[in-house]
Amino acid sequence: MTQRVCFVTIGATAAFDQLLEAVLTSEFLQTLQASGYTKLVLQYGENGHSLLETFKANVVSGHADNHGIDISGFDFNKSGLGQEMSSVKAAKDRTEGVVISHAGSGSILDAMRIEVPLIVVPNTSLLHNHQVDLAEELAKQGYLIHGHLNDLSAALAESDILRKKKQTWPPQNRGADPSGRGLAGVMDDEMGFYD
Repeated sequence: MTQRVCFVTIGATAAFDQLLEAVLTSEFLQTLQASGYTKLVLQYGENGHSLLETFKANVVSGHADNHGIDISGFDFNKSGLGQEMSSVKAAKDRTEGVVISHAGSGSILDAMRIEVPLIVVPNTSLLHNHQVDLAEELAKQGYLIHGHLNDLSAALAESDILRKKKQTWPPQNRGADPSGRGLAGVMDDEMGFYD
């Protein structure tokens, strides 16, 4: 049987239980099944273990349905998430899957470097939230899908479209810097140093 993996990461620094709850809904699991997914792997952070265990207990008792998806998880991997993200890439016994991530810049860059389809869901409960801006801009540039907690099924469908036209990261050099100022000029602008 060919495997297809959906890997979900909430990151290491802030809890994002809402994302875990969203991917464990019957609607989303049914969408995964209908799209040929066989496995859901959750990086659930410090507090997410109880959510996963409660869900599994509800499946056993008949109060929830996993829709035939093999669901597993872990709290954190000190070596990084490269192996888990790479597990969604196509191989001889595996159809390409998807990574669903919080909108932390480290997780986004890791997935973009591995060149796997990526759905980014900003954690809007964070103070001084930059995640929405980052997700919107990278989605506009064609690198990822900006997902929403209340409609991950639609984001999953969009990821199949993105898969066919995804951009590579880092972007190819498009020639000389038109400003002629290079990295130092960009840093000066960012720091507020103007000539």
